[in-house]
Amino acid sequence: MPLDYLRKIEHAGLPLLVDDRSEINSIAVLVAAGMVEAVLPPVSTDENAEGRLPAVVKLITPRGRAELLLHG
Repeated sequence: MPLDYLRKIEHAGLPLLVDDRSEINSIAVLVAAGMVEAVLPPVSTDENAEGRLPAVVKLITPRGRAELLLHG
């Protein structure tokens, strides 16, 4: 769940590089919800693509911080 992932990265050093596909999906949802600012890699239909670019989480937004406080 994306909110669980937000909790996971709450105290991580940012910027955070992420190359796990499921974590990138969580980041994409958090970006869409306005809870983080991140650079997402291009969408690839090839699951076995070599050299896949990571996502880069730049910051947790004030909205993301408020959600952490509300659901913490």
